[in-house]
Amino acid sequence: MNILPKLVVTDIDGVWTDGGMYYDEKGNELKKFHTYDSAGVLWLKKLGIPLCICTGETTLAVERRATKLKVEYLHQGIQNKVEVVKDLCLELGIELDQVAYIGDDINDLGIMREVGFSACPKSAPVYIQEVADVVLTKNGGEGVFREFVEGILGAERLTEIISGL
Repeated sequence: MNILPKLVVTDIDGVWTDGGMYYDEKGNELKKFHTYDSAGVLWLKKLGIPLCICTGETTLAVERRATKLKVEYLHQGIQNKVEVVKDLCLELGIELDQVAYIGDDINDLGIMREVGFSACPKSAPVYIQEVADVVLTKNGGEGVFREFVEGILGAERLTEIISGL
């Protein structure tokens, strides 16, 4: 992607996580997040690009992760991601073609077809990969969100950000 997006939107399960749902004996749901993905959030913040987590699930684990990383927008329990992203674009005064999105499953197809740039982890089903502009080299839960952001930024821009740290 040559031009930076004005908004980055991400799914969670299957992207930031491996898609597994873990339950302890008390019924608490647990998710494993890869710490590498937090660097992707940092790169976006350095460039002033807002991040939106838009997921079909509603869990405290995702809320806690978003809070810890100071993610600007969190939308959980979403069935129609296109509607949410369109509303967010209106709020931000941008167009859908200025949005980059990463997702991995059926509920991501609609928004992947609408945005300016879309990607998926290599673990996504083939019919998702066929819709994505880019199929990344990592599986969900292996730092694929960071790979997505680094790909958007490009090597030169990423080097500038890192040298300023």
